[in-house]
Amino acid sequence: MRKRALVLALTALFVVSIVLVGCAGEDVEAGTLQFHANGEDFVRQGFVSKDGWSINFDHVYITLADVAAYQTAPPYDPHCACPIDSEVKVGLDNVYTIDLAEGGEDADPILVGQVEDVDAGHYNAISWKMVKATSGPAAGYSLVIIGAAEKDGQSVDFTISVEAEYGYSCGEYVGDERKGIVEDGGTADVEMTFHFDHIFGDIEAPMDDHLNVGAIGFDPFADIAEDGELDVDMAGLQDKLSAEDYQILVDTLPTLGHVGEGHCYCH
Repeated sequence: MRKRALVLALTALFVVSIVLVGCAGEDVEAGTLQFHANGEDFVRQGFVSKDGWSINFDHVYITLADVAAYQTAPPYDPHCACPIDSEVKVGLDNVYTIDLAEGGEDADPILVGQVEDVDAGHYNAISWKMVKATSGPAAGYSLVIIGAAEKDGQSVDFTISVEAEYGYSCGEYVGDERKGIVEDGGTADVEMTFHFDHIFGDIEAPMDDHLNVGAIGFDPFADIAEDGELDVDMAGLQDKLSAEDYQILVDTLPTLGHVGEGHCYCH
């Protein structure tokens, strides 16, 4: 009799444990995390390079892979030049070729993808890779920049294609608002930001600003255009640009990736 009572008690305890575990699972806070890519107004609206070329973009194709966001404590510092260490990671499974110039001048950043039912909390770090597209308009390249530039009555239609692949590890988004804070039942976003003024410079910034000092400008591209057209990849640029200008471009390309105004570790 006592043995039977013990068995019944253990059975009841087991059932209660299952119920409690189920309830605990139901109490886990979760939401949706979106991943955006942003070429900023420089891409959507155009701008004037440091050497006076008015540049407008028709397409800026960029291919992204291994996109992931993390909850890190302490916050990830990209200046450590080290991998992101985190127990909470949310990622996108696919490879995405997007056009940063898509939409009008006031278009929102491009939605790359989203993940539902992610743990609530602050996703304060992000990583991704720029990889070569295997198909589509950017096939064979990680970045294809298509547009037109004008200066003093001269115009150049250009297509600049980049084969190099880069990986980025970044900390928290730096901007007018904080990003990546997922609340229970809510939706938050993280952003991969690309600063194309790093390549061409910006006439509105002082010429001795680090942005313009490190930028190649557009004059070197215009100088190698033929009959107002330039269609070139990195091998062609290495052949046609001066060694100094080519090296400036090579050094600049890894700095494209940001999180708002926040810096990234490129590897």
